[in-house]
Amino acid sequence: MGSHAGTLIFTAIALAFAAGAQDTRNVTEPVIPQSCAVLTAALSAVDGNKTIAEADESKLDTARIQKALDGCGKGQAVVLKSEGAHNAFLTGPLDLKAGVTLVVDAKTILFGSRDPKVYEVRAGSCGIVDAGGRGCRAMINGAGVAGAGVMGDGTIDGRGWAKMIGKSASWWEIAEEARKGGNQNCPRILVLSRCDDFTLYRVTLKNSANFHVAYSGGNGFTVWGVIIDTPKNARNTDGIDPGSSTNVTIAHCYIKTGDDNVAIKAGGHVSHMTIAHNHFYTGHGMSIGSETNGGADAIRVTDLSIDGADNGIRIKSNSGKGGKVTDVVYEDVCIRDTKNPIYMDSDYAHFGRTGDKLPWFTGIVLKDVRIEGGGRLTLQGYDPQHRLGMTFDNVQFDSPKEIKVLTEHAELKFAPPPDGLKFGGDDVTVTATAGGRPLACSAKFVPIPSR
Repeated sequence: MGSHAGTLIFTAIALAFAAGAQDTRNVTEPVIPQSCAVLTAALSAVDGNKTIAEADESKLDTARIQKALDGCGKGQAVVLKSEGAHNAFLTGPLDLKAGVTLVVDAKTILFGSRDPKVYEVRAGSCGIVDAGGRGCRAMINGAGVAGAGVMGDGTIDGRGWAKMIGKSASWWEIAEEARKGGNQNCPRILVLSRCDDFTLYRVTLKNSANFHVAYSGGNGFTVWGVIIDTPKNARNTDGIDPGSSTNVTIAHCYIKTGDDNVAIKAGGHVSHMTIAHNHFYTGHGMSIGSETNGGADAIRVTDLSIDGADNGIRIKSNSGKGGKVTDVVYEDVCIRDTKNPIYMDSDYAHFGRTGDKLPWFTGIVLKDVRIEGGGRLTLQGYDPQHRLGMTFDNVQFDSPKEIKVLTEHAELKFAPPPDGLKFGGDDVTVTATAGGRPLACSAKFVPIPSR
């Protein structure tokens, strides 16, 4: 394929896309099951419900919560409930059971322990920086538990900001330390593996020491009405990461965090995912990758606001973990005050050209998207054989003079033409036709709810 430096051709082009390729299930709002057991809180949150008293840090509720989960029948729920001035539970790792839901009731907080020893995979493995990582269990774990869930109008708080017991640093501080080299060993809130038909509903997740939700190897994952609220300087605190899975819906959520708001991980094949009616705040955006070696397709992102993030719409991979990403449609998306509104990165983390797993992003469609403010567009295919293929159907830039563009190895189709934007670079073809009107965005930008 020849080299074209920013060629702009006006012609009639079709900008159609397949709207039906998404979660194949008929997903409706979940329902909280009937309870099999109600556990009442014995601890009280202090400092504006931020933590518990130092004297209570050894009073773990792990055993009694686990006993209730183990004794509950399928289709029922264990409820954690406040009582009077007591509104807090304290836990180390919990293991979910097939068909059983953990409910954190309104005005109730489930805190993660600050003691790294309770999360250890092996002696001394948690709360440190080392070469391997993966030294901590999660607060809530699911392995092969079909039909389980975590629900409720309460809060699960990992307290990533707090000093670990027996150490001089917080979870987030050792995450920062790992920038110098090595991997931080910090617990996630939810790690779910091979958990078909899992439901996460309405609960608020806060201050995870690492990722908030990691889901992998499953068929059927519903996240509905969830709030994730963690500071933007909390490193590696991804919001929701579905990976190597099919039939995933993430809907009606509010996500503010220190890393990817949502990151679709394709170390194994991912397909049929719907990301709909969500609001993102600070974070690293709506991401696919960096693992794409398993392939990713049939993904639909619709009715999304991204406000004040580092990245907006982002696909990232490199020659060490790349593969084909195709049939991905973003529709009805409003982005403002975001450093990188559109970021197609074929050399994530500057890995270079030494790998044999080459990224290829093609069949990527943006329809009815509006970008308010400036920023940088990175539209980077890998090479002439793995060009970026993108269609921009009514994508509006409010401030084109404040937009910087980096393009290479790309075939780009626009309707309307990208007025005020210049596309240079090696092996770039731009095709355009008239049409479109700006998307109304004012009603999409709403504050993150508080509970």
